[in-house]
Amino acid sequence: MSRKKNLPLLEDVTITDIAAEGKSLVRINDMVVFVPWAVPGDVVDLQMTKKKHSYAEANVVRYKKYSTMRCKPFCKHFSVCGGCKWQQLPYEEQLRFKQQQVFDQLTRIGKIELPEITPILGSAKTTAYRNKLEFGASNRLWLTKEEMAALADKGQVQNTAGGSLGFHVTGFWDKILPIEKCFLMDDTNNRIRMFVQEYALANGISFFDAREQVGTLRNLMIRNNCKGEYMVVVQICTKTSADDSTSSNVDDGKEQPYHRMLTAMAEEFPEITALMYVINNKCNDTIYDLDVITYSGQDYIYEEMEGLKFKVGPKSFYQTNTEQAYELYKVARNFAMLDGNELVYDLYTGTGTIANFVARKAREVIGIEYVPEAIEDAKVNSEINNITNTHFFAGDMKDILTEDFIKAHGMPDVIITDPPRAGMHQDVVNTILMAQPKRIVYVSCNPATQARDLALLDADYRVCAIQPVDMFPHTTHVENVVQLVRK
Repeated sequence: MSRKKNLPLLEDVTITDIAAEGKSLVRINDMVVFVPWAVPGDVVDLQMTKKKHSYAEANVVRYKKYSTMRCKPFCKHFSVCGGCKWQQLPYEEQLRFKQQQVFDQLTRIGKIELPEITPILGSAKTTAYRNKLEFGASNRLWLTKEEMAALADKGQVQNTAGGSLGFHVTGFWDKILPIEKCFLMDDTNNRIRMFVQEYALANGISFFDAREQVGTLRNLMIRNNCKGEYMVVVQICTKTSADDSTSSNVDDGKEQPYHRMLTAMAEEFPEITALMYVINNKCNDTIYDLDVITYSGQDYIYEEMEGLKFKVGPKSFYQTNTEQAYELYKVARNFAMLDGNELVYDLYTGTGTIANFVARKAREVIGIEYVPEAIEDAKVNSEINNITNTHFFAGDMKDILTEDFIKAHGMPDVIITDPPRAGMHQDVVNTILMAQPKRIVYVSCNPATQARDLALLDADYRVCAIQPVDMFPHTTHVENVVQLVRK
């Protein structure tokens, strides 16, 4: 049996650039080596972990010299949690690399004529900017290598009993890193999470075991709004064994320990105005096909933007950076160039946020979205804002947006499209080309698939404006808005 060759140690390597997914890179002998957590200018020793013909992957085993670009990460969980991969970069450098990412992907993938890209809009808040976080529960404590080494130095045995709430460890679907303090929301989220964790530990409420698919406390979702009101949804598993076929996703109405935990939460945190739970005995954490039970308060919170109110429920999609979402939507509305006489199609409308946001400046807005619950939210959002010129339809975009649909509802003057990361289906692109709107506003969370779609639209449309928007500081993600005008 052949043995895998040992991969080399590369010494005194200077990192030269930033790559995708938060990795950095260096070129060695015509080979690109991708390195996590390093920044350009770092001088390091690298242990190669994977080697292919044209690229390799490596980890830093020793820093010889730190880059002058580097800054100190503010979170103790940095590099283990994996949620904020760019905390070691000053925010202005993050924005510079995101701007370059948009340019590279639009030019390399799109290969079409482009105007100059407008400087990226940075987020006013770089911490406590999110309005939603989800934490997984685990019945075993995840310890870092440093924590395990510290225990070993003291002659102590690693104790994995108990449970914790936190984020998935990078690369492990069943490992949860206990989070002491997360900076992505205001500190109330930390107090709520730690209260739930400590209450469960003190009162014998078991934590979920992802491999065995048992354990009561499974997931915790926390949302807030601009008024400081909180929504909390707790996922509960009621299975008693991995092969338990008697449990269901319906509460039997009898008081359980988790009910007492919810009561304690409501008493401890008056800012929780929507406290809910859901029985989830499935093999995944999604709740869109499950009934969410309101334990106290309401089953929604309201978010506000430019005088508009948006009802946000436990299953609603709403941009997680509220203040920056306002900037994003203003860009989309400006690019649409509405004068009040246009029929606008808002594709992938979600809960109708953009549709309702532009409705005051349009004759009529038609929103289309795959998720039926989201469409119901969109209708409610129009109703509570006294908006009467919106109409919403639920279904798969490629099945709804057809030539017959357009004949029935009118040829759009403007199309606003905000697809998921995979971009638009070819059939959707074809229908847009057939509809021949005067302008297209393409909002994207993935400039790579956006570039692909722009190339498909290039036959009939030219790109007139490009505006990157940073919604997620300290991550590699970037939104990009493109205005297209019919040739």
